[in-house]
Amino acid sequence: MNLGNDRALWWLFVVPVALLPAYIWYFWRKAGALRLLASNEMLKKINTSVSLKKQIFKALLLVLAFVSIVMALTEPKWNPQPQQIKRQERDIVILLDTSRSMLAEDIKPNRLERSKIAISDLLEMLQGDRISIITFAGNNTVKCPLTQDYAFVRMSLADISTESTSRGGTMIGDAIRKAATEVFDQQSREYKDIILITDGEEHEGQESFPVQAAEKAAQEGVRIIAIGLGDENEGSRIPITAPDGRKSFLMHNGKEVWSKLAGDKLRKIVFPTGGRFLPVGPGETFNLDQIYNDFIATAQKRELESLTMMKYDEKFQIFLALAIGLIICEALISERKKT
Repeated sequence: MNLGNDRALWWLFVVPVALLPAYIWYFWRKAGALRLLASNEMLKKINTSVSLKKQIFKALLLVLAFVSIVMALTEPKWNPQPQQIKRQERDIVILLDTSRSMLAEDIKPNRLERSKIAISDLLEMLQGDRISIITFAGNNTVKCPLTQDYAFVRMSLADISTESTSRGGTMIGDAIRKAATEVFDQQSREYKDIILITDGEEHEGQESFPVQAAEKAAQEGVRIIAIGLGDENEGSRIPITAPDGRKSFLMHNGKEVWSKLAGDKLRKIVFPTGGRFLPVGPGETFNLDQIYNDFIATAQKRELESLTMMKYDEKFQIFLALAIGLIICEALISERKKT
């Protein structure tokens, strides 16, 4: 027999620790109360029709019912049967922009936090795919390598902020090259996706040639899905908070900085890879789990070695039915002696 929840067995300690002492205390208190109401001779006459053995038997039925419920909670299984499970996967690298423009609040609560929420939702949908996260601004950092340990990915995601990279800017091309050459498996030319989440802005003098990087990545079998955040025309201001808690907006050369979505650049990046550009405007939201279902889950996946797993038949119903039967029997049995 296999137990799916063996921790429930701890409840069995309730029987010797609580239930049996409780019944003993109950019978002792009942006898004491009766002695206060009547003399021993009178009690012998009153209790002639009451069976102590039946009272104890009824108590044991309830204890056994409790034990049966605990056994049901352990999720017992038996009759194991071998089952072959085929494993398939794709490799997904998320390139997450952590430049200061991602603090713009045109997408609530801001572009960066909305992106982290979407990535967290994506982790719930992954079906054995390996995933990696690279943060980038003026430089880039591999926050976690390709892994199926989604708990570790969540821990890495929680630590991401605009301080995750040490230099300001938005070097998209460098991040694409990092993913293509250092993160993805170089032995395979297929099953590779990059999810690029950014507003696409690159400052003057910081051109990282992202289109050329995308063309090179496409030759390695990489497909890029770009999520563009922000408005292409008006843009949004970038809030900053002073040490004293006062809120203002980022200034440059005496003017407020407005962050716009560089949609044309992102369209050029995804084109050579056969990917998709998905703009997300002010007040809108996006779901990476839906994007995964539409573009990644349906794509061809790498076949891995099949696993042989044992499949068991669930049998908790037997113990649950036994507990119900014991409770019904306890209710139907009378404490009186047969006359």
